[in-house]
Amino acid sequence: MNSKRQSASARHILVKTKEEAEKIKQLIAKGSDFGAMAKKYSSCSSAKRGGNLGEFSPGQMVKAFDNVVFKLPTNVVHGPIKTQFGFHLIETIYRT
Repeated sequence: MNSKRQSASARHILVKTKEEAEKIKQLIAKGSDFGAMAKKYSSCSSAKRGGNLGEFSPGQMVKAFDNVVFKLPTNVVHGPIKTQFGFHLIETIYRT
């Protein structure tokens, strides 16, 4: 059994509406920088770090967030993902 806990690093953009999240996702798809978009639009305190949440383990974030970070492909912008906080665009930078 592998005793080393899984961890990941991700960044996100948190906004109030699904529409706003979709709009930002389209801007990123057209070449806008994720970090710059996070600084401009995200309501999370991580915005000043370009949305970077640092490294964390499963269970430290809400379930919907964990499902994206630990199950979906890395270096892809996923979302909008709805949580009790609002709508997230999530990009997993790496997973160990």
